[in-house]
Amino acid sequence: MRLLRSLLFNLAFFTTTAVMSVGSLPILLMPRRITLGMMRVYAQMIELEMRWILGLRVQVLGAEHIPPGAVIIASKHQSAFDTIFWLGQLPATCYVLKRELLRIPIWGWHAQRAQMIAVDRQDGARALRGLVREAQARAAEGRQLVIYPEGTRAAPGVRLPYQPGVAALAAFTQLPVIPVATNSGLFWGRRSFLKRPGLITVSILPPLPAGLGRAEFMARLESAIEEETARLVG
Repeated sequence: MRLLRSLLFNLAFFTTTAVMSVGSLPILLMPRRITLGMMRVYAQMIELEMRWILGLRVQVLGAEHIPPGAVIIASKHQSAFDTIFWLGQLPATCYVLKRELLRIPIWGWHAQRAQMIAVDRQDGARALRGLVREAQARAAEGRQLVIYPEGTRAAPGVRLPYQPGVAALAAFTQLPVIPVATNSGLFWGRRSFLKRPGLITVSILPPLPAGLGRAEFMARLESAIEEETARLVG
């Protein structure tokens, strides 16, 4: 049954992604808010398919910790689910993502139209300066910046080094930084065809105090995310 459900979900997922991507090409000529609205609908459709086909539901804890307006969401990243979730959760999501993702046909065009922040991680200090410059512009528009501090997906129980980009964002934008933990990888594993039914929990934690030095900020961010993730993963 799990194999059959996974097969049906993967078919539905890729079909929905293809149909929404191609069918929404005219949206590339429209205002950015229309593109963001399309992405929100797409994320909500995927969550419905997860629930109906896989028996996989989503529970959000601590949503009250996200203030209105611009904010930095610093999230644990275990699954492709995490990159879809925030599109449906926030009113004006702006992901910090790898530049090579913009080369994906159609999807990359929509990401550029939505003015996601693309970073070339091989570009060192220049990439960091570009990240800060674009983040300040998006923050001025009231958008919610989503960054994965480890820079890539990590399986449940795995801890990767936290990258300095999130500290630079916090320092230069002066936005509230919200740590987020999850157990999504238990149910939707990295590059895993098989999915599991159950309850994905996304735990949104209180914002970090303002005015922390860089070292203390990074230590407190990692501690908050990893301790809560360990609790969720069990």
